[in-house]
Amino acid sequence: MSTVSLFCWRRRALALSIAAALSPACVLADESDDADRLDEVVVTASRVEQPLSDVLAATTVFTREDIERLQPVSLHDLLRGTPGVSLTNSGGPGKQTSLSLRGTEYDHVLFLIDGVRMGSATAGAPAFQDIPLEHVERVEIVRGPVSSLYGADAVGGVIQVFTRRPDAPFSPEFGLGYGSHDSYKADAAVGGRGDAGWYALRVSHEETDGLNACRGDAETFAGCYTWEPDHDGYRNRTVSVRGGVRLGDAWEAEATVLRVDGRNDYDGTFTNEADIVQQSIGATLRYGTGGPLAWTFSAGQGRDEADDFLDGVWMTTFNTRRDQAAAQGDFAIGQGRLSVGADWRNDKVESSTPYDIDERDNLGVFGQWQQALGAHRIQVSARHDDDEQFGGKTTGTVAWGWDFTGALRLSAAWGSAFKAPAFNDLYYPGFGNPALVPESSRSLEIGLRGRHGWGGWSVNAFDSRIEDLIAYDGNLFIPDNIDRARIKGVELAADTALAGWDLRASANWLDPRNDSGGAEQDNFLPRRPRHSGRLDIDRRFADIGVGATVAASAERYDNVANTRRLGGFATTDLRVAWWMTADWSLRLTANNVFNRRYETVEWYQQPGFNWMLALRWQPVR
Repeated sequence: MSTVSLFCWRRRALALSIAAALSPACVLADESDDADRLDEVVVTASRVEQPLSDVLAATTVFTREDIERLQPVSLHDLLRGTPGVSLTNSGGPGKQTSLSLRGTEYDHVLFLIDGVRMGSATAGAPAFQDIPLEHVERVEIVRGPVSSLYGADAVGGVIQVFTRRPDAPFSPEFGLGYGSHDSYKADAAVGGRGDAGWYALRVSHEETDGLNACRGDAETFAGCYTWEPDHDGYRNRTVSVRGGVRLGDAWEAEATVLRVDGRNDYDGTFTNEADIVQQSIGATLRYGTGGPLAWTFSAGQGRDEADDFLDGVWMTTFNTRRDQAAAQGDFAIGQGRLSVGADWRNDKVESSTPYDIDERDNLGVFGQWQQALGAHRIQVSARHDDDEQFGGKTTGTVAWGWDFTGALRLSAAWGSAFKAPAFNDLYYPGFGNPALVPESSRSLEIGLRGRHGWGGWSVNAFDSRIEDLIAYDGNLFIPDNIDRARIKGVELAADTALAGWDLRASANWLDPRNDSGGAEQDNFLPRRPRHSGRLDIDRRFADIGVGATVAASAERYDNVANTRRLGGFATTDLRVAWWMTADWSLRLTANNVFNRRYETVEWYQQPGFNWMLALRWQPVR
């Protein structure tokens, strides 16, 4: 996309955002649907259930209905272009995918699955690419610092994935799909619910030949330091189990398991194949009678495991485990609500590479007060974390909202957050620095949103300063707390209906600057586009549903010196669904239909035109 056309596209997107309308979640234009969405219960923004209309933090929600309408191939495709989100991918399906919220680092996002903290304790970042959407019920994205509730890592925000639950006494279904690059997928599920409890079991398999992930250079070995012009495939086998039981009138217990077993091929000098495992196990016990008191007790474990190979020969193993437990009490006091709690986490590394220290504990205590005062809402939270490695860290958040009309809300917030150093930063042999301190941030935000029968809209502006960023010291070749950044941005979103078509749009403006001094002062932080956006348009014609998504991203730089530029791009995806009967549907998705060639990480290719045809049996509930 040229500079002129990108500028024109941004102007059109901005006009649509202001004229059309949206709220922080996908709000439909019909008045009854609008009310249903705003009354939808979310939990991630405050660690307690509350209607979306009461949430003060900038929050986006994707429901199962959204996922089935948009027909995204992956979690990456679902999230790209949404407010505050920028993504990079290293070579197509299953390859490393990094997500940044509001321009923060890619390990500044806390990732939860059913309340269980996920991510590699060695690398410090989660593996978004390995979570298949067939198992996902909903996704909640909270933008802005949330360390005052969740502790480390929530500098840019929190993304929580909830696995599927049954919606009928008996609910079986299955699906089959085939597409480009000899890709195929299959999934099957069974579930049910009754007065005493519920259960859900789902299995899926996905496999693709993929594409040549790294284009490389045969003479200089630039890029991935090798020349392997082959197809880099990916395989994903996932099972999820979720169930709950009522224990009398006040108690309820729930357990969840999600396990991904995968195989990933890529281009590399020292390793080029990996067997991977992502696993989330959690259990929750809740007490509540609908009165002023509720208790929640939970325990879980997140695992990130990888065995790395070079042409079939084992080279290394990196396994990390995060054991965790929490207790929380919620007390209704007048028009306010007090939440207090504590959580504990133990991170452990089991690796063929020896670490001087391979285990550490963290204990956090937190409190939150939420109060409604007429047209005003206040949320105040504070937390103290005591980490076995780096000591104590205190964070806080203050948020205020004013419904100055029945349809408009003005909000403002200040918050602090931190990122704990990962085990690789601290202890990797020969390259770690055990003297590192946590990265820290302070953020200001102001927002305005409207809720109307015809749709809604939202605008959020923020200014964040991050200190003690970890970077490699050019003299000592070890990581040190030497970098700073200042990130400013504006997020716009809109949603309405026009002539029978549902329209949803978002646009992001970002100014992510290096504030460390020296030669890179005021350079743009790498791999963050300054402008991005997305437009979704959908309509249902009797038994046929059609839709399109246009996602655009401006240029970005691949290095801190801003000498390696990656061009901007726009992709167009088309989708059609045909309900052959009430229970059977056939769905075709065509992605990047204009075969746009682009990269989000230098040298690592992205898929051109590709398609997927899927058959699904899903009995009407």
